[in-house]
Amino acid sequence: MRGIHRNTIMRLGVKVGRGCATLLDSKMRNFTCRHLRFDEIWGFIGKKEKHVRPDDDAEVGDVWSLCAIDADTNVVPTFKVGRRDAATANAFVNDISARLKNRVQIWGDALRAYLEAMVKEFRDLESESEAQESRQAPASKRTGKTEDRARPAVQARSCGL
Repeated sequence: MRGIHRNTIMRLGVKVGRGCATLLDSKMRNFTCRHLRFDEIWGFIGKKEKHVRPDDDAEVGDVWSLCAIDADTNVVPTFKVGRRDAATANAFVNDISARLKNRVQIWGDALRAYLEAMVKEFRDLESESEAQESRQAPASKRTGKTEDRARPAVQARSCGL
């Protein structure tokens, strides 16, 4: 684009990005799938991590895009951009668990943060589910139906996990 100031282009990019995030957040709810792949894409902001100095801005360095990909349809129900650490993995796994409607099987690489985040997130959900089921047991026995869980549990399989 010629003759347009770069700040105008950047504002447009931010506006489009926010619109896309709102669309993804509203449409990717109660997502039904059988298999999810967790994958990462590496990039950097300003400079690679090995060249970052202690006095550099905290946003400079390696950045990772964590993606959840439906293995059957290649739909991406969610993603998270951040460092390759436990905080980003926890936020990512929490987001995907809130979007799922059913129990899924997850494949990923050997990123330990994924396993720890899944154990933390889904163990808490299992505990909540068990507590809810025990409170609802008499109603379930009367109707003969089992209540659906509030949020789905996940089976994790991976190379090295």
